[in-house]
Amino acid sequence: MARTRNEHLAALLAEAGWSRAQAAAAFIRVAQESKLDDFTHIGRGHITMWVGGTMPSGQAPIVLCQALSRRLKRPITPEELGFSDPTPPTQSALDWHIDPLIVLPDLGRSDLNADRRSLLTGAVYSITALALPREDWWVEMASSQPLSPVDSRRVGRGDVAIVQDMTAAFSRVDQQRGGGHGRRALVEYLRTDVTSFLHGHFASEHVRREMYSAAGELSYLSGWMAFDNGDHALAQKYFTLAVKLAAQADDPPLSGHILRAMAHQAIDLGFHQQGLDLASASMEGQRYAAATPRERALLGVVYARSLAAIGKKRAAAKALLNAEDDLSSAGPGIQEPNRTFFFAEASLAHETACTLRECGDREGAVREFNRSVRTRKATTFRRTHLVTLGYLGAVQVAGGRVEEACATWSRALDAMEDGVYSGRARQAVIDIRRLLSPYRNRGVPAAARLSARATGYLSQVD
Repeated sequence: MARTRNEHLAALLAEAGWSRAQAAAAFIRVAQESKLDDFTHIGRGHITMWVGGTMPSGQAPIVLCQALSRRLKRPITPEELGFSDPTPPTQSALDWHIDPLIVLPDLGRSDLNADRRSLLTGAVYSITALALPREDWWVEMASSQPLSPVDSRRVGRGDVAIVQDMTAAFSRVDQQRGGGHGRRALVEYLRTDVTSFLHGHFASEHVRREMYSAAGELSYLSGWMAFDNGDHALAQKYFTLAVKLAAQADDPPLSGHILRAMAHQAIDLGFHQQGLDLASASMEGQRYAAATPRERALLGVVYARSLAAIGKKRAAAKALLNAEDDLSSAGPGIQEPNRTFFFAEASLAHETACTLRECGDREGAVREFNRSVRTRKATTFRRTHLVTLGYLGAVQVAGGRVEEACATWSRALDAMEDGVYSGRARQAVIDIRRLLSPYRNRGVPAAARLSARATGYLSQVD
């Protein structure tokens, strides 16, 4: 069957003023920069075939987007090139070198489209993508010039405030209802309104950086909600996008905040060394030094947990003390960014408990989990509260305190049945059933009752 000529690609090559050979040369430059050796053989014959209707494989569409975006000084997406294949590229080192304004609309479109999203959510969390770029990348991103505006709107400080307010609102929903509720609305706002702002004419360079920071924080939140709901590969893509936006905004504390979240995800998934690498990066230079005390405490406690995960108990204990000192110095006179408004004693106690659990200090973990439960505003932070209860019950049952664990988990199920949509919450219920399995037939009525209740809950949400 005859292929249909790709008129979109032909028109863009003509606009760029490139011959097929020049287009191939530009393609190879991007591939070499991104260490994609498989694509350094591309020649003018390949470009001719693509114009003729052949679909390029793997990362090739993204490489070509990057080459044309540089030439035309505006973001070019695979869809604009006429490449309609819905299969998203796997995450690799190339992702760090693609302009975020190219990634943002395509990722959002894939996320919201049912057919394309099934491919995204079925993708594999990439360990290789956890390797961060070298230090010169951060410098280059902070000093990079944005692509030419494609939207006529003028973007001012008030527009930045709108995005920040929307981020705070979505964050409150996440804390109360979990990452499975409201994220599609967030993504739609990110890929439409926020993308339009990023393509506009900024009132000043300061406003541009502020808007990129605001967009980075919203992208981070989308990643965090996807992580909470168990969509790990999708979360990783949003985290990577958020880091790039924060880097272009020259906002080291926000970069550190996102790297800390990536470390948290890696540790939870069992990639402990990669988690430590990410947590260490979050503590480097201005990411830690320019952060507020409350932010530094959050970075520090996840760093402590990553140390504990690889068996460095003494270093973990020292990092915990530093995090406690940072949080104690967070006074009312210090203006905190919205992203860390929720990190207080309860959150510190939760992460401290996770660290002590990794160190094998079961009693210490129970003590700190209980402190977290006691000090958290459970109605405001319902999702995190029930996750803490799930972890607390698991530590209690590991110590043979089955009746206590059942009472703890019963409180967790109360919270879950009150409208929380979270993959982590669902996993907690699965763990309840698994951990109670040895006790159901041992004359422990509470275990049998709770196991039946957990089974009923899972039958409703599955």
